[in-house]
This record gives sequence, C-alpha cells and structure tokens, in this order.
Amino acid sequence: MFRSVSRATAVLATFLVLLGCSPKLDWRTVQSPQERYIALFPGKPEKLERKIPYQGKEFSQTLEAVKIDDDIYSISSIQLLPSQASLAPSLMAQLQSNLLDRAKASGGTVEILDTTFQASNRQRLPAKDYFITLKSNGNLPQSMRVRWITRAAPNGDMWIYQVSVLHTNANEGDVKTFFTKEAYENFFSDFSPE
Repeated sequence: MFRSVSRATAVLATFLVLLGCSPKLDWRTVQSPQERYIALFPGKPEKLERKIPYQGKEFSQTLEAVKIDDDIYSISSIQLLPSQASLAPSLMAQLQSNLLDRAKASGGTVEILDTTFQASNRQRLPAKDYFITLKSNGNLPQSMRVRWITRAAPNGDMWIYQVSVLHTNANEGDVKTFFTKEAYENFFSDFSPE
C-alpha cells in the first residue's frame, strides 16, 4: 500500500513539474542563408522585406520577428553592396542614434554593456548591448535590449544586424537584470552571423 501511494505521489509530482515547466517559448533554430545568419527564436518568426533609402541610395532590409506575450524578438538585417560598403559606419550610427535619441527624449535611460557574439566560424568578437527604457505619457512603459553588429561577407557585401527584444509593460526593475534571464539570453547568445 505504501509503495502504491509513493508511486502515485511521484507520478503526480512529476506531472505537476512537467506541467509547470511546459514552456510557452518554442525555441527553434532559424537559418537565414540570404541574410547570412543563424538564430534561435522562441517561436516561428514572420519575415518582412523592404527597401530603405539612405543618402540617395537604396538598401535591402529584412526583418524577422515573433511576438510572445509582452515581448517582440526581432532581427533586422540590412545588406550593403560592395559599392555601398563605405556607408556602413554612418548608416549604423544613424540607426543607433534614432533609437537612443528617442529613448532619451522620452525621459528614458540607456545603459551600455560590453559583450561578445559568436560568428559562424565560432570566433568570439566584441559587441555592445544597449539596455534601454522608454517612457511615454499614457502608454505602458517599454524596455529593450539591442545589439548592433556589422559583418563583411566574402563577396564584399556589408551586413548590418540589429538583434533586439522589446518588452512592454516594463515594470520589472533593473533592465540589465531582467534581460539577462534565460528567455532573453538564449536569443542573443545564439545569434550567429557568417
């Protein structure tokens, strides 16, 4: 009798643990050969493509994103042809400035942390993570973790990536601590450009 109760308790406990651990995040590896990266998304992302003008030139931009509850996980990639590659630093500065200036103008904050990312050849390269809070009148507060990466392709193309998670209803306290949780860290650490 005692064994039956113990087994039943063990089975019930295992079931409850599994039920409690059943993830709403469905992690999957996404290969984007055209955009030259591999990433781990917490769900199946949708893909949008468009052309963006900058200094009289036109660039291809692709956005892959998935929304899970209060979070939007996204990777934006911009392709610059070899003849446009010299514009990469100024375009990257413009992308950063647009977001960081908007955060500061809203009364939010920006914190920067040195980090690394892993390229497809397993080499670790330096990067910076930006932890941003955005405040707005009447709307839910938002926080964001963003990493910008520039990579040259063997054919001479230059790629600019923006890897980010936007979190709405951001009353979670310290932004850096919040975004280093496993649900976010996996997304950033498993992004790998060629």
